[in-house]
Amino acid sequence: MDATLKNALAQPAVLLFGALRMELPDYTLRLLDGSATLVIGGETYVGKDGTFGTIASISELTEEIGDSAPEITVTLFPPDVSATAVLSHPNMQGSVVHLMVGAVDMASGLVIGTPETLFLGEIDVPTIGIDQSGARTVEYTVVSVFERLFEVEEGQRASDGWHQSIHPDELGLEFMTGTDVNLYWGAAPPKSNSTAKSGWAGIIQQSAANWQARQ
Repeated sequence: MDATLKNALAQPAVLLFGALRMELPDYTLRLLDGSATLVIGGETYVGKDGTFGTIASISELTEEIGDSAPEITVTLFPPDVSATAVLSHPNMQGSVVHLMVGAVDMASGLVIGTPETLFLGEIDVPTIGIDQSGARTVEYTVVSVFERLFEVEEGQRASDGWHQSIHPDELGLEFMTGTDVNLYWGAAPPKSNSTAKSGWAGIIQQSAANWQARQ
């Protein structure tokens, strides 16, 4: 935690705020949990965004040990049907969400130190809903960045095109047109005599090369 913020939190009274940053495809949404305007890291955060409205609610953050990545739920109050349609569009999936908490100097109205990051993740599923008052909402399930660790890497290839799709401009496979070693990515290798022989052949060939290098 930032030392300046830590010192502020140690005081008898402190004015806290929550901040939400959502990197949508064509718009970066910066919202506060109340009616205010604050500058955080050179960016302006507001209680109500003119395009996409306000924060309706954010689910409780919990820490636990399990076999699934942590997630939170963020609900917004869009101002109109157009904003609702944009926020609920499938291309919102994968947008980065940054949830922070910080403190404000009550005398100057400035942010104290650097806000603490509580959650960093990405939008998984947007859902349109209606709250108890009849107001339209858009609810996001936001999963932790660790969700990527659960993805199954299927269909990978030892080819220049696939390699550069993961590592752009890395040309290690640019001139590779074939290999004597069968590489199976995303699938189990077939069980056959030819595979076994080619494997032993490779081992024998490498052993011979190592022996010649020692002479």
